[in-house]
Amino acid sequence: MLPWGTFAFPLGSSADMNNSILSVDTLQRHGKSGEGAAAEDVPKVSAGISGKSLLLVSCTFFLIYLLLSARRHAANLTTGYDLGIFTQIVRSYAEFSAPYSDLKGPAYNTLGDHFHPILALLAPLYKVFPSSYTLLVCQAALVAFSIVPLMKWAHKARGQNFAYWVGISYGASWGIAALIFFDFHEVSFAVPLLSLSLCAAGQKNWRAAALWSLPLVLVKEDLGLTVAAIGAYVAWKGPRVTGLAVVAFGAGATALEMLVILPYFNPLGQFAYLPPETAEEVGMLAQAAGALWPPVKWLTLFMIVAPTGFLALRSPILLVALPTLAWRFTGSNPFYWGMDFHYSAVLMPIAFAAAVHAVVNGVSARRVMPACVVGAVATSVTLFTHPLHEVVLPRTWSDSAYVRTSDALLEKIPDGATVAASNRLAAQLADRASVSEICLFPRSFPPRERPEWLIYDVADNSDPECPTGRALESADPDVPGYRVVEARNGITLLRLAGDEKTSR
Repeated sequence: MLPWGTFAFPLGSSADMNNSILSVDTLQRHGKSGEGAAAEDVPKVSAGISGKSLLLVSCTFFLIYLLLSARRHAANLTTGYDLGIFTQIVRSYAEFSAPYSDLKGPAYNTLGDHFHPILALLAPLYKVFPSSYTLLVCQAALVAFSIVPLMKWAHKARGQNFAYWVGISYGASWGIAALIFFDFHEVSFAVPLLSLSLCAAGQKNWRAAALWSLPLVLVKEDLGLTVAAIGAYVAWKGPRVTGLAVVAFGAGATALEMLVILPYFNPLGQFAYLPPETAEEVGMLAQAAGALWPPVKWLTLFMIVAPTGFLALRSPILLVALPTLAWRFTGSNPFYWGMDFHYSAVLMPIAFAAAVHAVVNGVSARRVMPACVVGAVATSVTLFTHPLHEVVLPRTWSDSAYVRTSDALLEKIPDGATVAASNRLAAQLADRASVSEICLFPRSFPPRERPEWLIYDVADNSDPECPTGRALESADPDVPGYRVVEARNGITLLRLAGDEKTSR
C-alpha cells in the first residue's frame, strides 16, 4: 500500500503544489460547494514526467519480473505447457522453419492452435541467445515497458504523484503478476500495444490509437475483436471513418484467423477452441445468465477495477475489455473464469487507461485521493495472493533436493536427443533437445519414432490419466522397449533399449 505521504507536498514549493493530487487552490474553490472539479479546473502540470522517474519504475519492475520468472525456471517450476511450447515455436522461427512444437504433437504446426506470428520477432534474439531464458527476459521487458505510456499520461493528467501511483499499482497488479508467474505467453506483446493504443485514444491522438492497435491481430486470434472495440471507441469519440475501418479490420482479421487459417493448419481441420454447443431448448436469457455464473466471474470483474480504486468504471475506455470478458465467460474451461494464469493480463492496461481517462475527464481532486487509497489497498492485498512477493522469500532462492535430483538426471540427456518428458521437466529441455510430452506417448499424437529417452516425475499431476506414469508407478514398473537408467526422489530416467551407441 502506498503511504498517505506519497500524495503530500511541501507547502514551500509552488512546483510541487502544481503537481500534487490535492492542491490548496482546488480545495478552496470546490471543497465548500461539494461540486467535483471540472476538467478545466484541474491544476496545471509540467509538460512531462522526467525520464529518470519512468526508468526508475519501469526498470524496477523489469528486475522484479525477470528475477521471479528466471528463478522459477532455474528451480524447475516452469512447464512444457507453456514455456516449453513457446520455446519450441521461437526456436523453429530462428531455424527459418514453420512454428512447430513437438510438445503439442509430432511436427505440430502451432498455427493450427493459436495465431501468434508476432513471436517471429523473438527469433533473431533467440538465434544469438538460444535459451528459454531469452523468452523470459523479453516478456519482462515488454511488460515493464507498458508502464511508461500510462505513467506519462497520468503525469499530464494530475502530476507526478498520481503518475507514480498509476505506475506502481499497474506494475504490481494481479493480472500482470499472474502473467509473469506462469511461464511465457504471447500476450506479453499485447500488453504494451494496448497501453500505447489506449493512452493515445484517451488523449485523442486517433491515428496513433488506431495504428498501435493493428498489430494485436498478430498476437492472438481473439484480439482482433479487441482491435474492433478500440475502433468502435475511435468512431464514437473521434473520426468515424478511421474508427469504422479499424472495426472492420479487427473483426475481419479474427474471422479470417478463426475460420480459415487456424483450421487449415489444425490436424483435425477445425478451430480448436470453439465454444461448446448449447441445447436448442436453452433460451438466450438462460445463456446470458450462464455467462455470469458461477460467482467466481463476479469476483474477477470486481478485481479488474478494484486496483484502480474503481476509477475505471467512470470511463468508456473500460468497454474495450468486453470482447476478452465475453469469450472467457462464455467458455467452458473454468480456468478462463477466475484470476489465475495469464488470461487477465490484457485487461490490466485497459483498466488503468480507463482510470487515467476518468481523472482527465473531471473526477475531482478530492475524490482521486480516496480512490488511490482504495486501489493501493486492493493491490496490497493481491500482493500476498499473487506471486510478486515471492521474490523476497528465502525459499525462492534455495534449491531443494528435488531440484538437485532433477538437474542431475536431466544432465544425463545429451543435447539434440529425442526425449519424452513430464510437463514439469519438459521446459528444461526444450531449448537443447527434441522434446515431446510423456503423457501423450503413446496415447494420442504418437511420435513417428520412439524417443531415445523418457524422464518421468511422479509428483507431476498435470495428466492423471498418463499411461506411461501408470506403468512406472505400478508394483512392477516397466515401459516396453526401455530400460531404467536411474530413479531418484520420484524421478525416473529411462533409455531406449539398445540405443547406447546410436545416441552418442
